[in-house]
Amino acid sequence: MNNESIFQDIINKKIQTNIVYQDTIITAFEDINPKAPVHILIVPNIFIKSSNEINKKNKYILAHMFYIAVKIAKKQKISREGYKIIINCNKNGGQEINYLHMHLLGGKELRSLY
Repeated sequence: MNNESIFQDIINKKIQTNIVYQDTIITAFEDINPKAPVHILIVPNIFIKSSNEINKKNKYILAHMFYIAVKIAKKQKISREGYKIIINCNKNGGQEINYLHMHLLGGKELRSLY
């Protein structure tokens, strides 16, 4: 199985994980290797390799990812104290899976994280 298909398998529920939110545009689920008490990955339901692939046709997906990240932060009760939203791009940017994804991290002080 290649890395790109891991997220598709989670989206399609072929891999069991704790999905915290899903709609027709995005899927959000808990990271299996969390870097904070709250560490949720938010991915588009269609394959986009990295943030470099955002264009006029699909830019609404990124806005929706941010919108849902804020909703999840409020639901997880991390919005008052603060949280980080991180998107890594390509190897030098720290992207390990070649599928656009957003990290929502919170639940502790994160100054030294990322």
